[in-house]
Amino acid sequence: MSDLNQAIINALENLKGKDIVTLDVHELTDVMDTLIIASGTSSRHTRSLAENLVEETKKSGFRALGIEGLDAGDWVLVDYGDTVVHVMQQETRDYYELEKLWSMKPANRI
Repeated sequence: MSDLNQAIINALENLKGKDIVTLDVHELTDVMDTLIIASGTSSRHTRSLAENLVEETKKSGFRALGIEGLDAGDWVLVDYGDTVVHVMQQETRDYYELEKLWSMKPANRI
């Protein structure tokens, strides 16, 4: 596991992120190598997880390239380039099923 991914996991665990999953997607896309998904218990918790993630990784020398969804707090995406983090409320996570989506190999890929 890369130093960045370990810093992300630690930051999520420090604020009690739920059901943290790391997916290796480098064979499925050229956009990223790793997808990390975690759940928060409320919009406030989801925002706090994402904010803590950005602050803690910055202390370790990693800067987020972009952050989306922080205002609503339902689903926050934090982009680190090779690693993308989704922090979601459980209802949103259940609805979109990103783990299932990213575990399927596209039909046009060999």
